[in-house]
Amino acid sequence: MTEVVGVRFKRAGRVYYFDPAGIDINVDDWVVVETGRGLELGKVVISPKQVLASEIIEPLKPVLRKASEEDLRKRDEFRGKEREALGQCQEMIARFNLPMKLLSAEYNLDGTRLTFFFSAERRVDFRDLLKELTIIFKTRIELRQVGPRDEAKLLGGFGRCGRPLCCTTYLSEFNPVSIRMAKEQDLPLNPMKISGVCGRLVCCLSHECEQYRLMKQKLPAIGQRVITPLGVAAVVGGNPLKETVIVQLESEARVEFPVAEIESEKRDGA
Repeated sequence: MTEVVGVRFKRAGRVYYFDPAGIDINVDDWVVVETGRGLELGKVVISPKQVLASEIIEPLKPVLRKASEEDLRKRDEFRGKEREALGQCQEMIARFNLPMKLLSAEYNLDGTRLTFFFSAERRVDFRDLLKELTIIFKTRIELRQVGPRDEAKLLGGFGRCGRPLCCTTYLSEFNPVSIRMAKEQDLPLNPMKISGVCGRLVCCLSHECEQYRLMKQKLPAIGQRVITPLGVAAVVGGNPLKETVIVQLESEARVEFPVAEIESEKRDGA
């Protein structure tokens, strides 16, 4: 067994695992760890726990220490510098006339790396921009292109439901979303109605898809002959949430019944 602690660097960001290294750590503590981007400040979201060694993919890096007041002060100081860096980088982008949309800037904890996130419709040759930024900020610069979903996650916003975007509040990873999920939930297949601010299918299509599938299994199929309190009828629709079935009687009238009040028509010889 191996002891691990879960750390998150951004709100609704992915959880990364580290070796607690014997440090007394609790949920909501801020800790300093070393990553591929240098020293980073992260928040503990999963307290130290034992997991099977086979579940660990790579050697765990240790938590270096609990964050001090000085670490938190540095974080706040660099956040102010990030806003300034965004303005300067935007000026350089305009100067080089590059087809890219600047989204955000992030310093690591010790200021040895500055990462700019941007979106673009195609690959961008930013070599001259990179050289200029390195001269201006005198630190290691990384320019990272992100897709539409990550752009929405970085910028934030509100969905069709009127609530903050799922990806900025709690959705830590993007799972595949397909039009089949919309069909499963009997939603309109108009892209304008089932697309998010990112222009892709809304992530919440996957939230209830499995529940709809299970509920639909309780309903008879469209066209099936059933016996209702008003006689024999054919199924023409249903409401999985209400667990009701819409049927068409022989008089061509349509009536809605709870699924518990109907039964399949028995065929001759059955």
